Amino acid sequence: MDSNSCDVLIIGGGIIGLSTAMQLLEKFGTRLKVAVVEKEDELAVHQTGHNSGVIHSGIYYRPGSQKAGFCVGGAQKLRDFCDAHEIEFDQCGKTIVATDESELDRLDILYQRGVDNGVQGLEIIDSDRLKEIEPHVKGVRALWAPQTGIIDYVKVAHAYAVQFQERGGEIYTGSAVQAIESYSDGVNVTTNKGIIRAKHLINCAGLYADRIAEMAGELSDLRIIPFRGEYYTLKPESQYMVKGLIYPVPDPAFPFLGVHFTRNIHGQVEAGPNAVLAWSREGYQKSKISIGETFGTISYPGFWKMSAKHWKTGMSEMHRSYSKSVFVRDLQKLLPDISADDLAPGGAGVRAQAVAKNGALLDDFNIVQGRTAIHVLNAPSPGATSSLAIGEHIVGLADEAFRLSD
Repeated sequence: MDSNSCDVLIIGGGIIGLSTAMQLLEKFGTRLKVAVVEKEDELAVHQTGHNSGVIHSGIYYRPGSQKAGFCVGGAQKLRDFCDAHEIEFDQCGKTIVATDESELDRLDILYQRGVDNGVQGLEIIDSDRLKEIEPHVKGVRALWAPQTGIIDYVKVAHAYAVQFQERGGEIYTGSAVQAIESYSDGVNVTTNKGIIRAKHLINCAGLYADRIAEMAGELSDLRIIPFRGEYYTLKPESQYMVKGLIYPVPDPAFPFLGVHFTRNIHGQVEAGPNAVLAWSREGYQKSKISIGETFGTISYPGFWKMSAKHWKTGMSEMHRSYSKSVFVRDLQKLLPDISADDLAPGGAGVRAQAVAKNGALLDDFNIVQGRTAIHVLNAPSPGATSSLAIGEHIVGLADEAFRLSD
């Protein structure tokens, strides 16, 4: 087998692709030649490198869903991995705050979901207890989740990469996939640096997962629609107002959590994000526009059906994106003392939101298994928290579909 061929090629050097690669070699060792191809010069620079760094505990997700199953078990696997490899994390806890009586029923539903999902330590707390945990928050009641934590997921992804390479895995960075040709005994993946021949393919391409699936001949009833999440950062002199993680009670009709406050592992506090349509799949700035990718979005029937269902929410999010005063007003629902003067410009991330042709926003993981390929078509939050559990699941699928144990 020459150096540009392998048994399994993983497209995408983010946290899920690297977790899968590492665990393939943990299970099969030198029997299997595994490679990862990543279009950027560095690993984990997109969704992995632009998320909020939260170790989710598993509260929000429908019991029985893959999100629920992967998150609770995956969070413990992640903490165990970090302990073993001396990666810092902080189990700082999270409050989900009901700011008025109308949100209490939804808060109770979240509590029950968390209990049903096996999340430990959940409590419904009153306003006095909330003040003890987060002195500057205003709420009538809250859900306290002490198992929620914060971490640097780029460090985690690089640790996965180190383990993978120490077991003999190869990583090709700066290698953008341009075409995929299928044959009876495998695939040829053409990159800007040459062709890699593989018996089997695992697609963990995140924001471009649907495009890679199409290249591989997989017909999918969904499209990735990019949503940018924009943040402000609390100025250093204002960070005292946030002790841990402060979230609102989410709208159950929309798969985003609302603007919230997140203290990260490096000590900064972020406020946000909103959720606005991005005009490029890697559109981290408002000014970044891809004509081709925008046309791909607006020419998709599911986009218009989604827009018809959620146009009011979409307009509200756009208004908040272009008006700092509106952003601040929404933050003040949780933290009344905060003002525009407390906020400095922050970063942004782009969420790869899978949308079906009927306009439905997919709210669970979507992993498609074929004869020679596995496609991870939707892996939103808590994808990073669940990365070890998802990788283990993909390895199981690959073992069965590709007959790796034979």
